[in-house]
Amino acid sequence: MRINVYISSAGYCSRRRADRYIKEGHVTINGERATLWSHVQEGDEVRVLDEVIHPREHTTYVMLNKPRGIICTAAQDVPGNVIECINYPERIFPIGRLDNQSEGLLLLTNDGPIVNDLLKKEAQVEKEYVVTVNREITPDFIKGLAVGVSIYNPRVKGHTTTSPCKVTQLNDYQFSIVLIEGLNRQIRRMCRRFQYTVTHLQRVRMKHLQLGDLPIGEWRYLTEEEIHGLKG
Repeated sequence: MRINVYISSAGYCSRRRADRYIKEGHVTINGERATLWSHVQEGDEVRVLDEVIHPREHTTYVMLNKPRGIICTAAQDVPGNVIECINYPERIFPIGRLDNQSEGLLLLTNDGPIVNDLLKKEAQVEKEYVVTVNREITPDFIKGLAVGVSIYNPRVKGHTTTSPCKVTQLNDYQFSIVLIEGLNRQIRRMCRRFQYTVTHLQRVRMKHLQLGDLPIGEWRYLTEEEIHGLKG
């Protein structure tokens, strides 16, 4: 098994973060520094940051209604990290991100491979948000969001045009939007192109999973039916 797959399957972190640890020289197999092409055999001792990685015995899937001010990182040295918020007794990490001023549905798991399956662009996973802005919404604003917006993308250090999406006005100051991508602060940047400021942003759905009436700051386990749909 490839070393990054082994680490993520053990629930230590996502495959992408495992790659970073490997590149930085923090991963060893039987005492030897691993590379991105290393494979793990039965009986091998794998360490990350000098911690022995054991194969996962069970998988955990948790839905959190993330409050504002919480940062979507599993790094416990970061103040306000989501792991501190959820206070779960085992190692889990978030699937994707919500910026610290946004709230709503956030999934956490120790199932590394499913993180990659859900986040890759080809998966086309729908994420629905309810957004409140600072001034009255116009039809042109809704239409402009729906057809795609050129926004700054810090990952490529340039502008990217967002994919067409479904946008529905809910009242004078609020709309819902369904995205299949997740650029940095995407909705806030899209609104800013039309001189609107987001005052409240909540994710209410991811794929088939609905936030429902889960209170802010509370979490629950996914049901077997929800887990099955997540993997389907």
